[in-house]
Amino acid sequence: MNSENTPHRAVAQGPAATARRALLRGLAGAATLGGLALGTAPASAAPHRTSPRGTTPRPGTAEEALRELTAGNRRWRAFRERHPDETCAVRQSLTAGQHPFAVVLGCIDSRVPPELVFDQGLGDLMTVRTAGEVLDEAVLGSVAYGVLELGIPLVVVLGHQSCGAVKAAVQADLSGERLPAHIQYLADRISPSIDRTKQGDARVDATIDANIRAVHSRLTAEPDLAAKISTGALAVVGARYELSTQLVHRIA
Repeated sequence: MNSENTPHRAVAQGPAATARRALLRGLAGAATLGGLALGTAPASAAPHRTSPRGTTPRPGTAEEALRELTAGNRRWRAFRERHPDETCAVRQSLTAGQHPFAVVLGCIDSRVPPELVFDQGLGDLMTVRTAGEVLDEAVLGSVAYGVLELGIPLVVVLGHQSCGAVKAAVQADLSGERLPAHIQYLADRISPSIDRTKQGDARVDATIDANIRAVHSRLTAEPDLAAKISTGALAVVGARYELSTQLVHRIA
């Protein structure tokens, strides 16, 4: 894993080395998002869609989408971004429609743009961002639109290290003071996830994970989404981005 942070390291050549690199890439991908094997895709899974990138098929199942996001995050961490799907040809092709392969519900934090941390481009991700991944009817409707209308097979709830919205909710809970205007609305929805068994920064950190789990649980309980999950046509995954390492990993 450490070698990924050394972009200019010499790489061995030859068939054996190529096979070894392929194996290591596969193992690294499984480790990055916590070994998210989702089993064999059902017969009803969405078919592959040809990517504007060339001959590479677009992910059509949740498992394939996870592999693509894992590979993109690995490139991001190693400073080997491809910045895909930004060419003139891609932009022109997208005027006829869109076929994103994942919905990412993330935080508004400027340090965690999903297209960058997963190294994806135009037409690849449908992103919904609110402070602390807070859900309301507009957010639920946006996620549902991607799943039900566009047939997206994967939803990722993406929290992150040092989330300011979570920290504000924890501090307000401790002080008893109300936050300004609509910020209190955010705190009220995060507060049920506050882990009061911990103190200081540990409380904030634990609450970040608990909030991801709470948002994940609410999404999977939505009847329309739950129906898709039950048939294997959809997976909803909780994940967290570490600012210190740029790693995205699963929150179980």
